Amino acid sequence: MNFRKKTYLGFLTLAVFSLVLAACGAADNTDKNKAVESPNTYTVEHAMGSTPINKDPKRIVVLTNEGTEALLAMGVTPVGAVRSWIGDPWYAHIEDQMEGVKVVGEESNVNIEAIAALEPDLIIGNKMRQEKIYEQLKSIAPTVFAEDLRGDWQKNFTLYSKAINKEEVGKKVLADFNDHLNSVKENINTDTEVSVVRFMEGRTRIYYTDSFSGVIFEQLGLKRPQQQVDLFAQDQNDQFAREVDQEKIPLMDGDVIFYFTYETGNGEATKVEEEWINNPLWKGLNAVKEGNVHKVSDPIWNTAGGVLAANLMLDDIEKYMAK
Repeated sequence: MNFRKKTYLGFLTLAVFSLVLAACGAADNTDKNKAVESPNTYTVEHAMGSTPINKDPKRIVVLTNEGTEALLAMGVTPVGAVRSWIGDPWYAHIEDQMEGVKVVGEESNVNIEAIAALEPDLIIGNKMRQEKIYEQLKSIAPTVFAEDLRGDWQKNFTLYSKAINKEEVGKKVLADFNDHLNSVKENINTDTEVSVVRFMEGRTRIYYTDSFSGVIFEQLGLKRPQQQVDLFAQDQNDQFAREVDQEKIPLMDGDVIFYFTYETGNGEATKVEEEWINNPLWKGLNAVKEGNVHKVSDPIWNTAGGVLAANLMLDDIEKYMAK
């Protein structure tokens, strides 16, 4: 072999070796969401793509309130979770199950440093809330996002059960919930027209079918007052809620009115509630005059948004609407 051929082969060998090293380096730098699936991993399809996860993740961080409830219902305590919207730091109905769980910010303001410090095996979040920080989160640990946070919590619950590799446990939790729902349905008059109102600091809403309570009412077969059907027909793309002023109080009437108040501690939402329920228009509602108005828990009927709250809401409905 002449000198030129030896030199050429030497350069060729060096080039191939360099490419191999570069490929290894690229593999080392790949984020944790793109790990190659193996017999010890499973892949979950979610709102942001596909994510391989090591089987039986132990250290899970959850970034929504309804996600926290899902984990607890499946017997899993997260190492970190976002603060409850109301509570110090957890809702009253879950605080006994949250001992030792670290707060990692709020749904709308996640603390990435606090998450990283917990060295999680899995992060569960939500595209509607945390899409902007998804890349940062998945560089910490495999990250799974649900699409949104509207009324259909069971869709998210099913995703979470896959993410934590507890699909069969999740199916049992949902089956138990649906048994509970069907039992309540048998004990109430489903021809009843229900209305749902929420008081907050600076605003008041009528809630409709694409809300946490609304989905459960639809599953129970309960109806809505015609004036609300007409109101929400004006925009078929938004069946969640409408903000109203006190002149619209007559729209709130129904056979039964449930209302809740989002009170954060400064007393302002409570002032709004008192102002509205003392308005002569409110006092003139048929449901008010007949004693069919019930104040219920905001976390259970709205903000918690998960399976534990859903079961407690069913208990309320049966309590107030039993035949």
